[in-house]
Amino acid sequence: MYLVRQSARRFVLLSLLLSAWMFLPAQEPFVRIENGSFTIDGKPYFFIGTNYWYGSLLADTPKGRRRLRKELRFLKKQGVDNLRVLVGAEGVSDYPYRVAPALQPKAGEYDEKRLRGLDYLLHRMARRHMRAVLYLTNNWEWSGGLAQYRSWTDGSEIPFPRLPGNTWGDFLQYVSGFHGCTACREAVDRHIRFVLNRTNSFNGRSYIQDPTIMAWQVANEPRPMQAGNSTAFSGWLRETAALIKSIDPNHLVSLGNEGAAGCEGSLELFEQIHADTNVDYLTIHIWAKNWSWFPDTAIAANLPGIIEKCLSYVDQHDTVARRLAKPLVLEEFGLPRDGHSFSPKAPVHLRDVYFASIFQKIRANRSSGGKLAGCNFWAFGGHPKRLAKTLFCKPGDPPGGDPPQEEQGLNAVFQTDKSTWMQVKAFSRALHETPPAAITLKR
Repeated sequence: MYLVRQSARRFVLLSLLLSAWMFLPAQEPFVRIENGSFTIDGKPYFFIGTNYWYGSLLADTPKGRRRLRKELRFLKKQGVDNLRVLVGAEGVSDYPYRVAPALQPKAGEYDEKRLRGLDYLLHRMARRHMRAVLYLTNNWEWSGGLAQYRSWTDGSEIPFPRLPGNTWGDFLQYVSGFHGCTACREAVDRHIRFVLNRTNSFNGRSYIQDPTIMAWQVANEPRPMQAGNSTAFSGWLRETAALIKSIDPNHLVSLGNEGAAGCEGSLELFEQIHADTNVDYLTIHIWAKNWSWFPDTAIAANLPGIIEKCLSYVDQHDTVARRLAKPLVLEEFGLPRDGHSFSPKAPVHLRDVYFASIFQKIRANRSSGGKLAGCNFWAFGGHPKRLAKTLFCKPGDPPGGDPPQEEQGLNAVFQTDKSTWMQVKAFSRALHETPPAAITLKR
C-alpha cells in the first residue's frame, strides 16, 4: 500500500510538472546592446513602458493575482511591454508613508510570500512577452532603502523627513553616510546575491536565466545626497554594478539615476558614473513639479516652459549618451491632472500635451540617430475604484501608481484616462513600424 501511495504521489507530481512545462512560453532572447542600441534577437528594441513599482505586491492573494492578470492584459493591449518594478521593500516601522508589507522585514530575513509575488509577476509577464526592469533598492525612505540598511548596520534611528523634528537636510545627510559605510554596502551586496540567485517558484527558471528581466537596476534614484560625497557615491555604484555583472552576465545593468538633477547638478558626474563598462545604458528622470518648474498649481500657464525645459534636459543627456555610445531611457516622468486635481474624474489635457511632446521627442531623436530608446511614464494606477479613500494611503489600502508618501491621484495614469491611452497606443504602433513612419499625436 505504501509503494502504491508513493507511486501515485510521483505520478501526480510528474503530471503537475509536465503541465507547467507545457504552458511555459518559449524561451525568448535576452535584451542586448549592439552598436550602442537595444536589440532583441538582433533586431532594434524601442519601447514604451510604465512604472509598476507595486506589481509584486499584488500577487499574495487570489484577488490580487486576478487584478494583476487583468492589469497586465490591459497594459499589453495598449502597447505597453516594459515595466519598471521595485524588487521589494526593506524594514518595518510605524512611519506612515512607507510601502508594506516588506520583502525584507529584518536584515537578511525574507518573506517568502513577497518573493513568490515577484515570481508570479515575472511568470505572468513572460506569458505576455513583456520585459521587466527591476530596481534592487531605493534611495528614498518610502520603501526602506539605503536608510534602512544604514539603520540595520549601525543601529541609528532614521530621521524620517516627514515626521516632526526632522528636516530634509537631516535625511539627506543620513543617507549620504551610507555610501562610505563598508558594512552598509556589504548588507546590500548580500541582498543582491540573494535576489539574483533565486529560482522562480512558478516556472522553475532561475532569475539569471530569465529573459523576461531586461535589466537589474542598482537603485531607484541614487544620489550623492550631499556636496563632497561624489567619490564615495560613484565608488559604491561602480562596485555594485561590477558585483551584479559578476553574478549575472546575461542581463543588462543600469543605475536608476535621474541625470544631472540626481548628481548635484553635475552633468560631468552623470557621465562619469555611466561611463563604467559594467553599466549598459543611461537613465534619466524628469519631475517638473518636484523641481519647481512651475509654481503651486499653475500648470497651464507654465506648460510651454515645462515642455521646453523637459526637451532641453533630454538633449543634454542624449549628448552624453552619444558620446558614450550607449542607449538612453527616460524612465520616470509625470504631471498632475488639470488644475492639480487628485480626482480621477479631473481631465488630463495638459498631461496629454506633455506626454505627446515627449513621444514626439523620442521619435525625432530616433530619426536623427540619437540614443533615446525608450520611456517609462509614471505611473500606472490601475482602476480608480481602488484609489485610497483618503489623500494619503493607510495600512491595508490597495497599492496604486502613487507611492505612499505622495497624494493618491497625484501622477497616476488610470485605466479610465482614455485620451492618454490613445496617445500611448499610437506611439507604440509608430515605434514598431518598419521603416518607422512619422507619428501624429493629438496636441
